[in-house]
Amino acid sequence: MIGNKTVFVTGSSRGIGKATAALFAAEGYNVAIMCKSSTRELEATYKELTAYTPDILALQGDLSDYTIASSAVSKIINKFGRIDVLVNNAGISYVGLFNTMKPQDWKNVIDNNLYSAINCTHLVLQDMIKEHRGSIINISSMWGQAGASCEAIYSATKGAMNAFTRSLAKELAPSKIRVNAIACGVIDTKMNSFLTVEEKYDLMGEIPMGRFGTPEEVAKLALFLAEKDSSYITGQVINLDGGMI
Repeated sequence: MIGNKTVFVTGSSRGIGKATAALFAAEGYNVAIMCKSSTRELEATYKELTAYTPDILALQGDLSDYTIASSAVSKIINKFGRIDVLVNNAGISYVGLFNTMKPQDWKNVIDNNLYSAINCTHLVLQDMIKEHRGSIINISSMWGQAGASCEAIYSATKGAMNAFTRSLAKELAPSKIRVNAIACGVIDTKMNSFLTVEEKYDLMGEIPMGRFGTPEEVAKLALFLAEKDSSYITGQVINLDGGMI
């Protein structure tokens, strides 16, 4: 509905993105969701979100392609009139030794994790700067700060996202646009489904709070960063990791 605030959540067919889209929908936002290839999950998420509001737009495509990202942003603005909040959540992981990776492997990770965020941010800013308002929230990782063995490229993309967050926040603050990142710890999502039960318990033992985080906890922090109660917070990379680093 034009008049309500609008949020665009990327990578939102499941996990953190889905939980974030659902929470914003429950709070009365117009919500645009988008994923690259999970058609069935995207359709299921769309149906679930319409329980909160009919003002949902579901899109599919590769946001690392600037032309596709531009088309998506145009469709959102055409439907809802504006984009107030961008949540850059789209991303993939690759677990394995760096020396066994192929160039296409690391290109896939960089494209999905970094270029999708850069493209979407660049596109939504054109309107945000004119209007002197907006919030951009990048879903990052604690490994972007600490580095993870066997996830060198994933860690590199999240480190780049953190630097992008801090730099852009300084650039955009005079335009009243805030940019923050959430550095997630181990969150209970499909991304960690490769772990065995034993490996999960071992990993929990390394987390001071003794458990994995939930997508809903990430969503609540994202909503806080989007709302006026956080109006003086920008350029921050906020750890949500149960005290792990």
